[in-house]
Amino acid sequence: MASVSAELAHGHVIIEHSHPEDQLLFASSGVMTLRTKQGVWVVPPLRAVWIPADTPHTVEMSGPVSMRTLYFLPRLCRKFSEKCFVMNVSALLRELILHACQFKRLNKKALAERRIIEVVVDQLKAVDSIPLQLPHPTDSRAMRVVKALLADPGDQRELGKLCKDCGGSKRTIQRVFLEETKMNFGKWRQQLRLLHGLQLLASGEKVTAAALEAGYSSPSAFISMFRKQLGTTPMRYLGDGNGRESRMN
Repeated sequence: MASVSAELAHGHVIIEHSHPEDQLLFASSGVMTLRTKQGVWVVPPLRAVWIPADTPHTVEMSGPVSMRTLYFLPRLCRKFSEKCFVMNVSALLRELILHACQFKRLNKKALAERRIIEVVVDQLKAVDSIPLQLPHPTDSRAMRVVKALLADPGDQRELGKLCKDCGGSKRTIQRVFLEETKMNFGKWRQQLRLLHGLQLLASGEKVTAAALEAGYSSPSAFISMFRKQLGTTPMRYLGDGNGRESRMN
């Protein structure tokens, strides 16, 4: 198991690349956005994202980010071999990640280092995934709708108008989103706005500005949806991981 630690500025982008190992990407502070051909995953502070081996991806920073990364030999964590997902990180796993990152590479032949690897892997088996992903359809007509909304998540056009502008029928686009993303279009758009709002908050925007730019009618609508999806307010979620408010309010 190898590790990398980096302090990265707001707006920094790690260009598309892949690794032969499975990767655990952890945000010690700040928010990271992972993009692949399959979709977008937003990683808040004190959470992590699992990236399977040989997955081309880019990573963008919202706010200053303390990034910690662990690399695992493929199939060492068999449970996570299929797809990317964002996970909650327990206090113990958090400390294990930070401790493991003090080593450039952990050697399984060294007893103490092997134990660290084993405990990290054991802790990963118990993690909970959290709904911070935005899957992409593969259909070219639906992707034109996706690209239009990614360029402006606050776009208020109804689906019928979007479909007309992007060259597809409303019924077809609705069917494609449900089949290929497992979300209806309304739910997909709701998720896009939630994740965009989260990125804006991490970059320093106030709740009101973030809510309106993300397409919500009011800050209270944004906070209500955030609480429904993630169980707490945006400021608490971007706090210290223990439910305390961050300093961005």
